[in-house]
Amino acid sequence: MWKKIFWFAVPAAGLLAATLATSGISDTEPPPVLFHQNIEHPSLPEEVDFAGEPLPLQYFDVREALLRELTIINYWHASMLYTLQLSHRFFPIIEPILEEEGVPDDFKYLCVAESNLQQLVSPSKATGFWQFLEGTAKEYGLEITAEIDERYHIEKATRAACAYLKKAYGKYGSWTMAAASYNVGNTNLDKQIARQKQRDYYNLLLPEETSRYVFRAVGFKLVMSRPAHYGFNLRDEDVYMPLQWSEKEITGAVDSWADFADSYGTNYKIFKYFNPWLRDERLTNTAKKTYIVKIPKKGSR
Repeated sequence: MWKKIFWFAVPAAGLLAATLATSGISDTEPPPVLFHQNIEHPSLPEEVDFAGEPLPLQYFDVREALLRELTIINYWHASMLYTLQLSHRFFPIIEPILEEEGVPDDFKYLCVAESNLQQLVSPSKATGFWQFLEGTAKEYGLEITAEIDERYHIEKATRAACAYLKKAYGKYGSWTMAAASYNVGNTNLDKQIARQKQRDYYNLLLPEETSRYVFRAVGFKLVMSRPAHYGFNLRDEDVYMPLQWSEKEITGAVDSWADFADSYGTNYKIFKYFNPWLRDERLTNTAKKTYIVKIPKKGSR
């Protein structure tokens, strides 16, 4: 029993040395296989597209770039499982908006590439599911104040992202280039187009993040559209079900969202989960704007 405790206490290098010493194996010989993992590259389909635009997989650089992202995603086990769980909750909100706005369904995977379907804030202060910077968010109609930040409003932020992407598609004539523009911005993308005299994403030398960006979204598309094929097996009880709510129109001030939540049979924590765009504990609303808040349906928790 004492020996077993000792083995777990020593560093890995010490464990290997102790194993070799007690087994009579020289440290000049190949070390024994202590455990085995079946690690291999995931397979690529023969044809892959993003938003209906085929990836030129016949080019070695394109194929290798996609395989790199797909391999990372495929072995990003805990994070990928969590994202798959979240997708059952949030894709039913995002997908109808993309369809209504005339943006290809594949852009939901761009949202995954941005935030893994979480309300994140990046080091550059890009915020929310769609990772809007403040200036761009305001340009596309999202309200940002001390009390309101609609970058956290999944429906409004998705519509704002659609507006950006449709404008970029009109400019570049390609959904793939529109996606690249979403990451690097029109100005920076235009500079590279002028410098390199190319308008095809797969022929442009771009900053590393942007050069990997579309491939990352496509990698998520491959895994999330066929999770069992890539070894992710979720039971029905494992996924996070869509939220259920009713809506309440707010036209004035709210002194306390905690009291407001309590009056509707919920609490501040759950109310804010349904309405993460409300950033303060109250709403002054001096402009008398109309806001729609979500009220969790009874029993939905």
